[in-house]
Amino acid sequence: MDATAVDHGTARPALVAVEAPEGTDEALSERDRQVLGFERQWWKYAGAKEQAIRELFDMSATRYYQVLNALIDSPAALAHDPMLVKRLRRMRSTRQRARSARRLGADA
Repeated sequence: MDATAVDHGTARPALVAVEAPEGTDEALSERDRQVLGFERQWWKYAGAKEQAIRELFDMSATRYYQVLNALIDSPAALAHDPMLVKRLRRMRSTRQRARSARRLGADA
């Protein structure tokens, strides 16, 4: 299995690629696969997640989460890494329910 990473001229741990089932990986870009790989193992990086996002993907944390949210709704991402995508969807849903509950509690 090959390791992949975005190289910005500094040494850092490589993102580990996960083999997808046959024929499911074509719809995902290299960046999409790297984002999924990062989400699978971001806790291994020293420092804040936002800093690692900026260093690895050269984008703001806000843009990264927009990309990630669109990505986890993708059937190709689900086929590529079903356990990770389902966990991320569950976490997003839990956060959305908590936000809604706070909003409804404040309005009542």
